[in-house]
Amino acid sequence: MKIVESPHAPHPAGHYSQAVVHGGLVFVAGQLPHDPARPGEPAGNVEEQTIRALRNVEAILVAAGSGLERLLSVTVYVADLSLWPRVNAAYAGVLGSHRPARAVVPVRELHHGYLVEVQAVAALRE
Repeated sequence: MKIVESPHAPHPAGHYSQAVVHGGLVFVAGQLPHDPARPGEPAGNVEEQTIRALRNVEAILVAAGSGLERLLSVTVYVADLSLWPRVNAAYAGVLGSHRPARAVVPVRELHHGYLVEVQAVAALRE
């Protein structure tokens, strides 16, 4: 088992790792749309938040030896299900033709008032 950390994604604020590699898979912890290069800056609209959260996932995957094209499963937490069409459009814009398995989980609220959080599992590059 290997712990992964990228300086290009938010540093864990609790007792967890950005990701863990085991058995040829990368398990990425839930990523909020916090931009580590712009601390304190507002998160933007739901599309911008979705893209930022996915870019955080991507930075961690790259550090682990994987990438967005290697995603197997994604869980998207959304603070307001009425935003889902906008989240889905931004998600599709980032992932393009790649379609990993996915679950959408409506939640009452997310940390710091964010609207989206993304958790993922990906395969390592061979």
